[in-house]
Amino acid sequence: MFPPMRDRESLHTPLKLQPMPINGEWQGKIAYLDRDGVIIRGFEDYVNTPDEVEVLDGAPKAIGDLRRQGFRICIVTNQSPVGRGIWSRDNLALIHDRLRSEISSVDSDAILDLTLHSPYAPWHNSWARKPNPGMLEAGRQIIEAAESGIELAESDIKYGEDWKNRPREASSVMVGDRNVDMEAAKSHGVRGFRCHPDKGLIDVISEILVSRK
Repeated sequence: MFPPMRDRESLHTPLKLQPMPINGEWQGKIAYLDRDGVIIRGFEDYVNTPDEVEVLDGAPKAIGDLRRQGFRICIVTNQSPVGRGIWSRDNLALIHDRLRSEISSVDSDAILDLTLHSPYAPWHNSWARKPNPGMLEAGRQIIEAAESGIELAESDIKYGEDWKNRPREASSVMVGDRNVDMEAAKSHGVRGFRCHPDKGLIDVISEILVSRK
């Protein structure tokens, strides 16, 4: 099993969640978001440096709106350049630092609760690489553990048939710009929303918020 990864921490490092901008308790909703073509502009030869981060119009407010409607935000992004040695995991972390800074400067509620990536190339056949749902599965377990104040060991995070008694994901959503995102959503049991890569999250945010009320 090639597990998903976080930027700088191990997968099971305790996650520190920021308060939600809602009244009452979190009700278990997660918005799983692809990165390129959803929050930032994607390129054929990848987003290679922090200076290449170009936040799509409306994405910060759309993320803020999701959190104001009770969604935790979990980024799930395939990043094979890490595994293929094109650039380092630290470089990816710096790219995500820039992303978080730019969106929160526009909307203070636009917080990425958890950022996961799959560093593996397609030929690794990793369960963590979309269209497989491994990143979504790990994201649910990590966020739920953080909400409950539970510390996970690496072996506590389960995948596929090994994950018994998993919660229903009917109130959660997945947003992506490619077929692999929609396939991961279907496998994980969440409703998938496919956006235009030049428009990103703003392309589908109204549909998500209306459907989740």
